[in-house]
Amino acid sequence: MKAAIVRASGRPPVYADFAEPVPCAGESRITVTAAAISPVVKSRASGRHYSSSGQFPFIAGLDGVGRLDDGRRVYFAMPKAPYGSMAERAVVPAAHWLPVPDGLDDVTAAAIANPGMSSWAAYTERARLKPGETVLVNGATGTAGRLAVQIARHLGAGKVVATGRNADALRAVAALGADVTIPLGEDPAALEESFQAQFAEGVDVVIDYLWGPSAERLLVAAARAGAEAVPIRFVQVGAVSGPEITLPGAVLRSSAIELMGSGIGSVPLDRFVHCIGGLLQAAGPGGFRIAARPVPLSQVEQAWPEDDSTRRTVFTLDGSTA
Repeated sequence: MKAAIVRASGRPPVYADFAEPVPCAGESRITVTAAAISPVVKSRASGRHYSSSGQFPFIAGLDGVGRLDDGRRVYFAMPKAPYGSMAERAVVPAAHWLPVPDGLDDVTAAAIANPGMSSWAAYTERARLKPGETVLVNGATGTAGRLAVQIARHLGAGKVVATGRNADALRAVAALGADVTIPLGEDPAALEESFQAQFAEGVDVVIDYLWGPSAERLLVAAARAGAEAVPIRFVQVGAVSGPEITLPGAVLRSSAIELMGSGIGSVPLDRFVHCIGGLLQAAGPGGFRIAARPVPLSQVEQAWPEDDSTRRTVFTLDGSTA
């Protein structure tokens, strides 16, 4: 079968032939119609992600949309290594697929599942967001961050604060439901003042897609807000701005900050699949918006380096719908 094959660390996938996966007892075979690039997919392909096996070759992709042998349309996740979702067929445990709602097309379902799941799981599994609480999304101008703003609203957040570097993108995020936007390009003193003002009013949950310097300033500002601040559940999801931070111990000792992560390992896989089921069911009624670019899988070598955070690249195979 044809597939997007990663043959060595640091090299993009190539479109070539790979042996067919054979289902075992308790597994389902899926004819794939759509599979999206995500930061974790690119990171695993490069060999840098913490969940990478380091074994080559393998098929790229963690999830996608397709049809079971009986024709049912499903979303699926985590095919058995060395197989991935960017192939004509995939095999997954029966517990790793779920139906796609009729009103959601293949490309949109494949595009929205991973970035939407990142905040859906962070809100519901880690932060346990309650209706009426205030959410701050650090890094709200990327695909996942924009969805995090929309999902916070859908789940009942009373106020949403969004940060980002691009002023035009921040204005677009405001149109998606953010009450307050904070440009990260401000000078450090002004940025810290903006952060402290929000924490003084009360921030219950932070969803962090950036880590790095902005996360450092957020944590320090939260601590300095002092007694006026409410306890904060700070959920670390991504590290676009850097893999490490410098955090004084006094920040945690002097504040009611709960620092946690949300990702592969901190949330069991079956709970991730459950979260994606909730997300897909809510996508239509919630009016969630995501920019997606469908590309035939045969063009993976050209499209892979062109992928960026402004829209989701979705590789399509025969039978997919847009």
